[in-house]
Formats: sequence, structure tokens, C-alpha cells
Amino acid sequence: MRKLCILFLFLASTLSYGYAQVKTVTGTVKDSQSLIGLPGVTISKPDGTGTQTDAAGRFSVEVSPTDSLTFRFIGYTPQSVTVGNQQTLDVFLISEDQALEEVVVIGYGTAQKRDLTGSITQVKGEDIVDRPGTNPVANLQGKVAGLQVTNSGRPGQEPDIRIRGTNSINAVKPLYVVDGLLNDNINFLNPADIESIEILKDPSSLAIFGVRGANGVIAVTTKRAKTGQLNFEFSSRIGIKDVNHRMKMVNAEQFKELYDEQLFNQGNVEYDYTHWTGDTDWQDQIFKNGIINYNNISVSGATERNSFRMGLGYSHDEGIIHHERHKQFTFNIADELKLTDNFRTGIILNGYRAQLPVERGVFGAIQAAPIAPVYNDEYGLYHTMPDFQRAQVNNPLLAIKERKNSAIRLNYRVVANGYTEVDFLSHFNFRVNVSADYGFNNFRTYDGVVAQYNPDIRGDDKTDRVGNLLTAVSQEQNKYYKYQTDWLLNYKNSFGLHNITGMLGYTTYMQGFESTNARRTEGDSGLPIPNNPDYWYVSIGDVGTQTGNGTAWEYRTLSYLARALYNYDGRYLLNASFRRDGSSAFAKGNPWQNFYAFGAGWVVTREDFMQDQRVINNLKIRGSWGSLGNQNVGNNRYPMYAQLSAGNSAVFGDRLIPALVPEYIPDPNLHWEVVKSWEAGFELSAFQNRLDIEAVYYRKDTDGVMVRVPGMFGSIPGLSNLGNIENKGIEASARWTQPIQDDWSISFGGNITTVDNMVNKLSTDGYQIVDGPSRTNTGQPIGYFFGYIHDGIFQTQAEVDQYAANGVVGGVFRPGDIKLRDTDGSGTVDVNDRTFIGNPTPDFYCGISLSTSYKNFDLGFEFQGVYGNEIMRTWNRSQFATLNFLQDRMARWTGPGTSNWEPILDERRANNREFSTYYIEDGSFFRLRDITLAYNFPQETVSRLKLKNLRMFLNAQNIFTLSNNSGFTPEIGGSAISFGVDNGTYPVPAIYTFGVNLNF
Repeated sequence: MRKLCILFLFLASTLSYGYAQVKTVTGTVKDSQSLIGLPGVTISKPDGTGTQTDAAGRFSVEVSPTDSLTFRFIGYTPQSVTVGNQQTLDVFLISEDQALEEVVVIGYGTAQKRDLTGSITQVKGEDIVDRPGTNPVANLQGKVAGLQVTNSGRPGQEPDIRIRGTNSINAVKPLYVVDGLLNDNINFLNPADIESIEILKDPSSLAIFGVRGANGVIAVTTKRAKTGQLNFEFSSRIGIKDVNHRMKMVNAEQFKELYDEQLFNQGNVEYDYTHWTGDTDWQDQIFKNGIINYNNISVSGATERNSFRMGLGYSHDEGIIHHERHKQFTFNIADELKLTDNFRTGIILNGYRAQLPVERGVFGAIQAAPIAPVYNDEYGLYHTMPDFQRAQVNNPLLAIKERKNSAIRLNYRVVANGYTEVDFLSHFNFRVNVSADYGFNNFRTYDGVVAQYNPDIRGDDKTDRVGNLLTAVSQEQNKYYKYQTDWLLNYKNSFGLHNITGMLGYTTYMQGFESTNARRTEGDSGLPIPNNPDYWYVSIGDVGTQTGNGTAWEYRTLSYLARALYNYDGRYLLNASFRRDGSSAFAKGNPWQNFYAFGAGWVVTREDFMQDQRVINNLKIRGSWGSLGNQNVGNNRYPMYAQLSAGNSAVFGDRLIPALVPEYIPDPNLHWEVVKSWEAGFELSAFQNRLDIEAVYYRKDTDGVMVRVPGMFGSIPGLSNLGNIENKGIEASARWTQPIQDDWSISFGGNITTVDNMVNKLSTDGYQIVDGPSRTNTGQPIGYFFGYIHDGIFQTQAEVDQYAANGVVGGVFRPGDIKLRDTDGSGTVDVNDRTFIGNPTPDFYCGISLSTSYKNFDLGFEFQGVYGNEIMRTWNRSQFATLNFLQDRMARWTGPGTSNWEPILDERRANNREFSTYYIEDGSFFRLRDITLAYNFPQETVSRLKLKNLRMFLNAQNIFTLSNNSGFTPEIGGSAISFGVDNGTYPVPAIYTFGVNLNF
């Protein structure tokens, strides 16, 4: 990394040297708050002549040393700078009212932020494009208050996204909106094609999305051409991944010590290690440095009548496990034609083809015994595991190398948005959007016969087959489609000091999915299916062995919507929105639901009594309340129509009549879940807009959570809207920007979000949802960890006897065992003593950023932290096999006083395997998330190279993490009811990249 930095600085200085002594002054004009270059700034010399900045805010002007340049731009305070001996100038203009003029996406339209009463955070595409990763949302981690992003290190993996907590037991994913099209993910988007991302969090901005708004919305706007410019852009990045944090496992010598001691504790003889002389670090065997490469090129141009942009991208992303690769091609086309001054039409097209990796886990590498050799040269085979774990654990390299490239997983997707809009009667606009999303996936898998070397086999042939004994192929094809139409009438007008914006709309949405799969083996023919992708089709093999399955679903919604924004003199703000959704899922029940929201704001700085002060530039107090909908209830697309499953069959005479029973009986008044939400807070800008603060208190109550009701209809449960889940907390963000000199400025900021989650009601008394160690029931946070409390280690038999003498019994306890606490005071340790032992939801999460710009250099740091959550470790719990040991087990109990936490070595003792606080780990962490060092070449240098802009940068992610957990990463996502469970979670690697961006 150090050598790369030196090389980078050397190249930057070399290319720019020789052009410093010029008669022309060059520089950049930037916004003092965002540090983004400002296009179109007027630069005037004393004689009245001058120039303007280009699209990146750069300028070049001939001056004498005594000249004073004046910089003017609408909405900014003018600034004068004396040239003197300076040959480059970086000027920072201070916005008069920058935050208020910002335009943001609000759902089915845009609005100026000054008119809004809710929480919407905008992230510019340029703030994430230089970061590695094919999923744009992954790079929002730590940037936005209220947005919790849990990333995976696996290539192409979608992150776990939660906005203001977990609202439901059914799903947590937010709604994505790409150029107006409602969607479930944005995996198909190239970050280089994104103009901005808005995160919508409050009821006044979410109610307009009806049944899909409750989990929050992430709205993405792709890039368009800028009028008057013909621009070519190219960017390329290359980098490496490294697992810079390994799990601390024992080596071979330590393993033998621990395993022999365990055998002794069980009354067995020492193990024969004749054939087990290896000292293998299995993590070293499976991990490697992954190479990443991203390349993007785009062309854009615009005239008064037509604008066109096309972008192409290619990415190659290797995992940190051998033979993991994710390849992706993307394209983006945006074309708008202005037929007349008030009539426009256009199309936006996004598409991609992705080759997904063959996913391999890290589970085996942390369970496999280090005493096993990796490979047997005589047989040319990978070595088996010892007999005490052979049935449960294979050599990790069998799956990674012997079964390498054994699957073809291809995704294809095209997303199209066509629109036409017309302005009429001065204040009206009518817009029609027609959108479609079509995806096609093709998966083919080959299961070969894999052999290994097994020294325990008697005889001369030590070859042992692993897993299936017959070759087989599997095929799956699926497609999904979405169609959406929007008919929107907009109105905007002012009457004196009264300003109003309104919208009426009608929208339809249809989504469907179809899938078929089949499998066939070689059968009794004895002819193996070739390990060649040309033959991985189910038309090959024994037809008598073929099995298949399929599924399909489709549903529709039809909606009416309305919204009104009103302000009086920019001081008093009111808004209201309404949506009525009809769904095919409740066609025979109650298909319609209404959702609505109201918001109000007071811009205090617009009042007369604030006009004489110069400290506070903007102060807005705001709040909103609304009713939001949630139709994300897992895979249950038709909750009114339960699946049928086999029941008790009946015999009539000599005929056996199979019986089918419904999975549940739905409540006739069943409806989508409803979230009642409100927030109140303020926005503050002060000290010439150098300081920005936003803070809100929020609360969300999910009423009518869709939940099973046991015994409602005899042995068949019911499905009804009975649950209630509460989320509340505070989110705040702040930023300070300080120009130090004309060519030097610094900026630092941060955000923090607290989350208090509680299940107020679920179903009938005592009802709970069980998912491994995770529980969800009334009076506890969703998905909390359930088990016993570790109360120390029994040191002596006398202590065990005293424990029993005190009435606390419940199984066979011996010295060295974990003492389980009698939490209910019953005098007996049993299942009733299991209790709350951990919460996967953090108390708060935060992000911190620090950036500085000096002349042509930019340097930025981003930190991310999570505090107050727990992790449940499950990968090393086994009753049937001895797994590899954590280093912590070296401190096990070996006699009185040796340990009061680590139990005796004996996996057969049941109480030591019970879910308890012994397996709970601290999930808090603080991470240096990102460092970026960039150099923007001087305009004079760039002009001589026949370019418009040239930027080189170094980026490093996840360099170090302060954490207390034993696993590869403290970042562990999951489902709505089971998250934070470490069953061998894939590492989040450190990533180092070098890149170049150029415009020409």
C-alpha cells in the first residue's frame, strides 16, 4: 500500500510538472459545503471581461498579478480574490440558501427540499462511484442516518438493508424505485450510471407508496445528458481483496493436546495419530487475494431539442475463496426528445448480464481438524478427515477445488421506462410512464463423483468416494416480470404569498414469476455424465431417474393517489398525501386499503424577528404523521389462499382416499400490515452554512402484523392481523465545512441512529416464533436470543452436591460443566429457565466522515460503528463430531480454579451444548470503512492532453475493525426473525483499489 501511494504521488507530480510556470491562471470553483465543482460560475476581471467555469467547475483565465477576480453565481455570496503570484486558484463559494434549493425525489415526482416536512437524505452518485462493489447500496454504509447496511464480502451478494429498525416478522427489505419503477432490488444497476440516491424514511414521503412504503424507500435516479455538452467519460479501477482478520483456531499440536484430554475425560484411550501428522491451517488453504476490475465508458450530448446518454460497464470481481468469480456487463441508455416547448418524450433503458459465482462457504475451514494433511501425492487425491469428524466434515478443498466451476449461473435483465409529458394551461403538467422489468435466470449444475484418500481403509486401495456415487446434472430456468403504468396530473401555482403544488395519479402494477427445475443421474447405465458444460442438460442421463418441479405466481395492484404541498411565504409548510391500493391477493376478501400522511413545518428564519441576526441561516421545525402499508409477507403472495398439504388419508372399502388440508385458515377480514408512524425534528444551518444539523425523533407501530393463530380451527391454525411491533428512536446528523485558505478546506461530519424495538403483541398468549436460537414473542425485541445464563463452572464435586442440596437440580452435572442459572427460582433447572440472553438489534449505529481538499488533492476518511447488539455463535456446537477448537479453548477447565468460563473438554455433556450466554458474543464494532486519496490534474495539464478532466485515486476499504467477536466479521445479517447468528459467516475483506477517471 505504501509503495502504491508513492508511485501514485510520483505520477501525479511528474505529469503536472512543467506546466506550473504559465501566464494563465487556472483553478476550480467549488461549493463550500459539498466541495463539488460549480458549473457556469461567472468570473469577472477588473476590465469587465472574463469567463465561466466548465461542467466540473474548472476555469482558465489570463490575468496580471495585480488583478482581482470576482466570482458570482446565483444563490451564492459573491467573492473577490486578488491573483498576486498565484497560478492556480481554488475558490469556495458560500451558498445563500443552498439546502433549501436542493431538489430531491419524493415519489412520483420531485420537489425542492425547502418545501418538505419529512426526512429525505440525498447521496450523490459521485460520492459512491469510486468505491468497489457492484451493488450501489453497499457503499451507503455509514453515510445516512436511519439506514443500517449489513454487507457481505461475497461477490455480488445483496446487503441486508433495514431503515429505522425491523418492522415486521415477515420481511425487512425496503422498496427500491429506479427512475419511477417500483422494484425489489437494484442489482442490475451500474454505480457509474447513477446520478443520485434518495433515502425516504418518514411517513409524509412514504405514504404515497401505499402497501409498499412501510419499510422505507430507496429511490435511484440515473444519469442524463447535460444541455450544451458533448462528453465522453471513462473510468477504470483495479484492486485486490485480502482477508485481514482470521479466526483464531488451534494448531495441530494444540489440537492433539485438547483432543487427547477430551478422550481422557470420556474414559477413552489416546488417539492414534499415525496417519494424522499434518499441521494444516485450513484458512490459509481456502483463502486467496481476490482481484477486482471495474471499467465504465459513457457518451452523452444534448441540444435544445434532444439529449442522449449511453453508458457501458464491465466488472470482474473475484471472491477471497478460490474459484469464486462474479462477472457483470451493464448498459444504460437515456434519450429524451423535446418535440415542442411543452411536449417531451423519452426512454430510459437499463440492462445487465451477470455470471454469478459458485458459492463456497468457510464453514469447513474452521471445523476441519488441523492434523489432517491436505493432499496425498501417491494417490493424487485430497486427504480425508479423521474418523471422529469424517461423517460431518469433509476436506474443505474437495468442494472448492475438486468441484470447482461445477455450475453455470447466469442472470439476464432488462428494465425499460418510457414516458411522455405535456405542459398546458400554464400551471399544469400531465405525464404518462410505462415501465417494464424482465429478468431471465439460467442455472445448470454438475454433480461429479469425487474421490479422496482415506488411510483408514484396509487393503491396498485407499480410495474413498465422497457424497453421491453417481454423476448427475440439474437444471433450473426462471423468469420474472413487472409491468407498471403511471398517469400523473401535476399542478403548480402561486397566489401572492401562497404557493401550492398538487398531484393526482392513477397507477397499475403487475408482477409475476415462473420457475421450472429438473434433475437426472447416470442411473444404472454405468456411463458417467461428462464433466463438460456442453452436456450439463437434463436430456442426458437415465430418463428413469429424472425428477422435476415448478412454481409460478402473479399478482396485481391498482392504485389512486393524491398529494398536495402548500407553503405560505416559505414560512409555514403543509403537505398531505393519500393512496388507495387494491390488490389481487384479497380479491374475495377486502381488496382495498387506504394510506395517508400529513406533515407540517415552520421555517423560523423566515420570520421578521430572525432577520437581524447573522448566525443562523436556516432553522426549520417539522413533523409528520401517517399510515403506511406493508405487503412484504415473505413468499406468501396470496395470503387469502393457503397452500394445501397432505393430511390424514381415509379408506373407503378397498380404496385409499388421500386428504388435503389447508396450511391455515385465513381471517375473512385479512389485510396487509399497517404501520402507524410519526416523527418530529428540526433542520439547522448556521455560521454562513458551514454547520448543518438535522435531528428527529421517530416512532413506528406496525398494527395488524400477519401472524399464525394456533388452534383457531381445531388442528389447523388461522392467519390473522393480530401482531403489533414498535420501533422508536432518534436519528441525527451534523456536518461542519471550514475553508482554511483559498486552496485548502476541511469538512467533517457524522450521523447516529438509535433503535428501540419491541414486540407488543404477537398472537395468543404464550405464542412464540422459534428459529434456532432466535425467538420472537410478546414483551421482547424481535429475533432476540433465547437460552440459559452461564453462571460459572462447577469446580468440585462438593459444589455440584451443594447445588443439588439447594434444590437446584435438572440433569446430570459434573465438575467442569457450565452451571446454568435457575432464573425462575423454581429450584429446578429446566426449559423454563431459558430467558433473554441477547439482542441482535443494536442500541445505535453511526458513521463519521472527515475530508480535506488541498489544491488538487482530495483526502477522505469514513468510519462506521455499531454498538449494543449481540451475536450468537453456532458453528462450533456439535453432539456427533469433534470440531476444531477456538484458541479460547486452551483456557478450558482442567481442575478446580483453572477456569470459570470455559467448560471441560467433553462434547457429550448436554448442558455445555445448550444455547446459553456461553455462545453469546459482543456484536459491537468500529471500523475504518473507507479511505480515498485523489489527485485532480490541473486544467492546463488536462488541456494539453486534449482532455476535459483527469482524476487518479487510491481507495482502501475495511482496513481495520475493532471488535470482540471470534468470527471473521461482526457484520451478520439474516431474515426478519433470525439475524446476527454466526454459523460461519463469510468474511468482509479489506479491499485496495487504484483508479482513474477521465473526461474528453
